Amino acid sequence: MDEKHYSIGEFANMTGLSTYTLRYYEQEDLIVPQRDENNRRYYTVLDLKWIGFLLHLKGTGMTMEQIEDYVSLRKQGDQTIDERIDLLKNVQKDSLAKIEEMQKNLKVLSDKINWYEGKKNNTINDDFETYQNRINQGDQKDE
Repeated sequence: MDEKHYSIGEFANMTGLSTYTLRYYEQEDLIVPQRDENNRRYYTVLDLKWIGFLLHLKGTGMTMEQIEDYVSLRKQGDQTIDERIDLLKNVQKDSLAKIEEMQKNLKVLSDKINWYEGKKNNTINDDFETYQNRINQGDQKDE
């Protein structure tokens, strides 16, 4: 049985990417669609899985340059596995640092919300800095 072929428009709908983005990915050699007898590009389920993986990489904060490097290394075969591992570990390290920074920012945001709620219901009289210092000292005692 022949594998299902998807036009660029169908594939764009399936991936959530625009046809412009798919053409850009093709231009950057991130994806290589097949061509039919009329030289029209088409995509398959394997292409869908590949795009899904690329979007996961992008979702980690990986830059387009890093994604292009990864794809280039992958095309070179298994002899580049160590380089791919190094690249992915660097992205992982950067992603974890961004997550840690985001968690710190979210804590300040939560503290500010709690402070406002306390001010509103008259359970907190401190200014925000004093309040934050007091609750942060409590957090350090818990450690």
